[in-house]
Amino acid sequence: MDRLDWDGTKLAVMICDMWNATQCISAARRVVEMAPRVNEVAARLREDGALIVHAPAGCMEYYGGTPARKRAQLATSVVSPVPVDWHDWDASREAPLPPALADDTPCSCEPGEPCTTGGPPYPFTHQIESIEIAPADAVTDDGNELLALLDECRIQNVIMIGVHANRCVLGRPYGIRQLVYWGKQPVLCRDLTDSYHRDPRGHLWGNEQMIAHIERYWCPSVTSNQLVGGAEFHFRAISP
Repeated sequence: MDRLDWDGTKLAVMICDMWNATQCISAARRVVEMAPRVNEVAARLREDGALIVHAPAGCMEYYGGTPARKRAQLATSVVSPVPVDWHDWDASREAPLPPALADDTPCSCEPGEPCTTGGPPYPFTHQIESIEIAPADAVTDDGNELLALLDECRIQNVIMIGVHANRCVLGRPYGIRQLVYWGKQPVLCRDLTDSYHRDPRGHLWGNEQMIAHIERYWCPSVTSNQLVGGAEFHFRAISP
């Protein structure tokens, strides 16, 4: 499909929790595999004038003093019209998730013995290195800072990329639910996301179900080739 004819200067790209490490070995492998295409998409959209926002939660000290972190911190504060917080399942507008996608599982490997028991200490310290952070980008895990950035740049349209669709991508204070509550227009990049679950029908099946849930109740989706051309991303293989 041809590239969408969007004005890049009125577009933000949120890169959610693409950490340098995660506890689950399969989830970490999928981040490594997906990251080069994420970087390619971000680079092309940056060239078009889009605001690229990197949001590796819990890693802000790592970026202290960098131009991208300062850009988020220095954006002029605005008053949010709604609470800015983690947003769980919203019974007023979405059906419950299937149990396998809603469970707080410690591992996202294929069915079998889990590779981790979950919980802290968490291994991530920063965003995966294969995704470039340019000086003109922003780094934040704070919803109020994101709202200030979007207001400053007069941006309504936000492309959401990253992990994990059934958790942080939806629920973070910079996630899809928050963006919808603000009245923004998020769009999920459905080939550049992943879910965290152990559905017995397989990882790809569960991921497709989660993407369909977001499309039905929260926002439309696009694929990376619609954004920048090239080939749609596909995981090579799913294994424990």
